[in-house]
Amino acid sequence: MNALFGRKSAIPAASVTLSGVLEAAPAPAPAPAAVPAPVEPTSTMDPASPRARSLDGIRTEAMNRIDPSAVSRLEPAALRPLLENLIDEIATENRFQLNSREQAQLANELVHDMLGFGPLEPLLEDDRITDIMVNGPHRVFVEQQGKLVLSNVRFRDQQHVLNIAQRIAGGIGRRIDESSPMVDARLPDGSRVNIVVPPLALDGTCISIRKFARKRIDFATLVGYRSMSEAMARALEIFARARLNVIISGGTGSGKTTLLNAMSRMIDIGERVVTIEDAAELQLQQPHVVRLETRPPNLEGNGQIAQRDLVRNALRMRPDRIIIGEVRGAEAFDMLQAMNTGHDGSMSTVHANNTRDALARIENMVMMGSVNLPPRAIRQQIASAVHLIVQVQRMRDGVRRITQVSELSGLEGEVMVTQDLFTFDFEGNNRDGTIRGTYRSAGVRPSFMDRLEYFGLDAAYMAAVDQERG
Repeated sequence: MNALFGRKSAIPAASVTLSGVLEAAPAPAPAPAAVPAPVEPTSTMDPASPRARSLDGIRTEAMNRIDPSAVSRLEPAALRPLLENLIDEIATENRFQLNSREQAQLANELVHDMLGFGPLEPLLEDDRITDIMVNGPHRVFVEQQGKLVLSNVRFRDQQHVLNIAQRIAGGIGRRIDESSPMVDARLPDGSRVNIVVPPLALDGTCISIRKFARKRIDFATLVGYRSMSEAMARALEIFARARLNVIISGGTGSGKTTLLNAMSRMIDIGERVVTIEDAAELQLQQPHVVRLETRPPNLEGNGQIAQRDLVRNALRMRPDRIIIGEVRGAEAFDMLQAMNTGHDGSMSTVHANNTRDALARIENMVMMGSVNLPPRAIRQQIASAVHLIVQVQRMRDGVRRITQVSELSGLEGEVMVTQDLFTFDFEGNNRDGTIRGTYRSAGVRPSFMDRLEYFGLDAAYMAAVDQERG
């Protein structure tokens, strides 16, 4: 205990005095038999209230007495009871009465601040929350069941948010400050983080966290979430096993990466897979996976490794499939080249509103890096490379659904020809506010049917189509 809190004697008394901050209270009377009424958690108290300021004073003095080097060697479970004893000691010294809930709450906050990510820790541990959005110290939004709500989590001040942001960025060797005010990072569990700090963020540090489910999500889980029908899930399994080149399109937070992870579970364990991402999100289960991640430029503007560089390098790594987390620039051309040169079964995601828009966006992105190519040549590349486009949409009832599965069957003149294989037809609203609709199959024979026959999956696919048609 003394080794842990060895800094107390090194700090002048004036720097830790709580005069004017802690409320003076009479010595506590013997505990009554009745259980005291619960106290509002410190994170949701009005920061200007006298009790909140008193608790903040206890927290400050506890931090002053702690030796950081000793704390860093402890596990949270071992540190928490030591902190509770310290908090009780400080409260007794200053004649301030704490109940057990406040004492445990303060100890948890200190553990999270020293070893974790501060007030964000409870949100990160809650599996019901999929997104966390910090807009300054006093406005933290979360997404639950597809709906955004304002949480009761608060940071102490602007500096507190910045400290947590810097800890997140420092965990992967990045920095975030006024000279480098934006960063894409990731948490130890793989969750994606985007951070923007002042002067770009006018109202304080903004942190956006896209969490990943701790349990692996497969097609059966997505069927249970009403994201697709059983027949559509079976068809997507077949498409992945038949090594079709697939583009998954949709808006932000629509579930593109989740679907990509589910489809990747169908990849044979004997295949070598190379994944390329800006921030590592994919969770492939195969034993032979090489994960590559881009690198931003340093402060001098040098050393950047873009997705396009990684795609080109991946072609020299003898991959069976190349999976690009998200195509957003000139690397689209290199992705098409890979799909056209023997890397069948490659997959990627793109932001688009429907499957036709996805093809238009890919064409525009290719033109960004290859301005000398005529539009027809680009469309020929796309038509020969891409077999399938899957559209995912987060609907207003919070459910993420596959709304279109379209095949790209070729080029007629200057137009890329697509046809829908599966669609979701909106029919109305239920009384509970959920959307009512039906998944339907067009019942058409896709142009890649010979490929399904080659893998012996044609009969299974037609059975799925018949099941969807009822």
